[in-house]
Amino acid sequence: MAPALLLTALLFQAGSSAPYYIEASIANSAASIPDFYAPNTFITIYGVNLAYVTKAMTADDLSGGMLPTALIGTGVRVLINQISADIYYVSPSQINLLIPTLLIAGPATVQVEVDGLAGPPVTIMLGATAPTLFELDSATVLATHLNGSKVTSDSPAHAGEVIVMYATGLGPTVPAAIPNQIPTSLAVVAARDFQVELNGVAVDRTLVLYAGVVPGYAGLYQINLRLPGDAAGNPEVRVGTSAQMSPAGLYLPVQ
Repeated sequence: MAPALLLTALLFQAGSSAPYYIEASIANSAASIPDFYAPNTFITIYGVNLAYVTKAMTADDLSGGMLPTALIGTGVRVLINQISADIYYVSPSQINLLIPTLLIAGPATVQVEVDGLAGPPVTIMLGATAPTLFELDSATVLATHLNGSKVTSDSPAHAGEVIVMYATGLGPTVPAAIPNQIPTSLAVVAARDFQVELNGVAVDRTLVLYAGVVPGYAGLYQINLRLPGDAAGNPEVRVGTSAQMSPAGLYLPVQ
């Protein structure tokens, strides 16, 4: 997707230094798919002239536990409905950011500015949630054992074991997230019907030991799950609510 879109962008932008991108060149960062966004969700903008430098967030960009809306020395800002987003990474062809928690479901206008030079306003649609599991690879969910080691085909999980999965876009929490602030304590997902599905069947809610933010990491959620005693081998995993589940096609190595 991205190479063709970037070629189109380059053709349109020949001779211009303004940032350029289109709605279809914006993607959910965890799933690498478009049109799946919500407040407090990581997204990636692909395009041209998005920055003059390449820079990832460092400790120098943080101040008093607050996330930066512009990385030092880059001059890059992203406005979503006129609210500055938290920026994690910029390069001439890519920006990684966190959608502001202040926003609500509905259409949202995204605009990139580089040293005050504005790109085109493009509209994306925000859902109330956009539950997305992070991936170890294109078919495997990112999960860890309680000792922190990754769950893989060579180190699978087992029935009855507690594993940890990581996600973005799980929606509001209790207590609520503070805009631009790195969370310092646990906060649980507010949705009462949050669930984890294995092979399309919701597991008993008592097995979901925690679903909420990861202290120290804004926009990142974790799900602590005790696998059922009768868990099938390598089940498909989805998380979310009756209104919106995470994309299909990710599997958890279980033996």
